Amino acid sequence: MVARKPPADYVKVQPTLDAFAKKLKDLSRDDSLWEVLKINHQRSRYIYEMYYKKKLISKELYSWLGKKKVIDINLIAKWRKQGYENLCCLKCISEKTCICRVPHQNDFKQCVNCGCKGCASSD
Repeated sequence: MVARKPPADYVKVQPTLDAFAKKLKDLSRDDSLWEVLKINHQRSRYIYEMYYKKKLISKELYSWLGKKKVIDINLIAKWRKQGYENLCCLKCISEKTCICRVPHQNDFKQCVNCGCKGCASSD
């Protein structure tokens, strides 16, 4: 199977995506999964903003990035729903609502799933 070339407007996002790839590569095996989830979130949020908010990239590029698993399509789909605009990761809503989904409380430090410090829409 021949790999499909990226869409023409890929050059708009390539430097930023390359920077995220470098960050992921630089993580050592000792670093926590939190750092990987954080970079995945940042990369997906960047493309979400470029496509849905700023409208600077094409649907073709957005779909291509999703098929190549460069971005988390399921997380982006949740961001488009009311109440999930600031969701940190899908893990925090998969089985039961994580503490980071509840508006800030006095003793809350970090989510045990992903290291989030609070992603409730009211925060």
